[in-house]
Amino acid sequence: MRIGKFKLNHYINYIVVGLVTLVFGLISLAGGRMDSSTLFLLEKIAISMILAVSLSLVVGFLGELSLGHAGFMCVGAYLGGKVAALLVPSLGNGLLTFLVALAAGAAVAAVCGIVIGIPALRLRGDYLAIVTLAFGEIVKSLFQNTSDDTFGGALGLETPRYDKKYLFIIAFILVLITLAVVQNLIRSKHGRAITAIRDNEIAARATGINVTKYKLLAFTLSAMFAGIAGVLYSFSNYTVQSAKFGYNYSIEILVMVVLGGMGSVNGSIVAATLITFLNTKLATVLTGDLAVLQNLLYALILIVIVIYNNAPALKNFRDTYNLGALIQKLLKPAHDPARVKDDAAKWDVVPTKIEMNEILSVDVIPQDKQDYTGNGGDL
Repeated sequence: MRIGKFKLNHYINYIVVGLVTLVFGLISLAGGRMDSSTLFLLEKIAISMILAVSLSLVVGFLGELSLGHAGFMCVGAYLGGKVAALLVPSLGNGLLTFLVALAAGAAVAAVCGIVIGIPALRLRGDYLAIVTLAFGEIVKSLFQNTSDDTFGGALGLETPRYDKKYLFIIAFILVLITLAVVQNLIRSKHGRAITAIRDNEIAARATGINVTKYKLLAFTLSAMFAGIAGVLYSFSNYTVQSAKFGYNYSIEILVMVVLGGMGSVNGSIVAATLITFLNTKLATVLTGDLAVLQNLLYALILIVIVIYNNAPALKNFRDTYNLGALIQKLLKPAHDPARVKDDAAKWDVVPTKIEMNEILSVDVIPQDKQDYTGNGGDL
């Protein structure tokens, strides 16, 4: 929908995320009853949104398969958590400490993205996936085998926990910043160059697009936001353990992007919310002996969602009853030709001297059958 020069569909995700932040933020700050599990779930959803949107920049818009996103997140979590742990004794566990740790984690993750991206982005398809997967496993192993005095070793790094009342608000603000950077990039001439590389790299190179430059730009921005998500993770937990950032987590982030639709920022947000909610609730409900069913039910739910999104027999149902179509129906302007009401001046309402059925029933005699007097008759 367009209102003047304002396109609502370009900003609907900002509006939704902003409203969620405002509503839950006011409830939390006003002393409303929000238990720790709800606050922790909101933090996890915000982290998943940042990861899904940032990976969508590489997988959905650039068209390259990366399985090292958990590795960049791991770098941000450890470096940001270590900086925070060093600053807390002097600066306290406040906003300044958080911002410094955030900048450190994002910067180091971006540098890792450049270092890995320069050689890796010369590869394509499965080869790039293997290299990025290897990077994630190397990073995990390095942090796992550090000493206890540096990054905690196998037991993990102890990090300061940020106040639960405020962390999810900051996390959703960072989601809005991620959306602003990614969407404005994609809608710019640089974004068009990135999508041109995805569609046909040879043609893009032939038109003068610097393919290496734009690939590295997308890869570095994606790694930077993964590092930001890692810093949020370190402030959301008391301990950062490298085992969390294995290849299974990279695949889970990739599932969010694919499930939401390749190249769809809004779809990535919805899928990240849905998958995070499912994982958290299944882990809460299925405890004890039933815990073995968690992965089974999770997989079955994903299979059902994928079939629903891709089955040709359900195409008409999806097009008619999807959320976007329903919103468009509600927001259509009154002058839309598709919604023109009955015309009060149409022929069956306005009185005439001759009934319309009489006009339609008059016999018409061809010209060659008329005599010289103009009356019908045989010649």
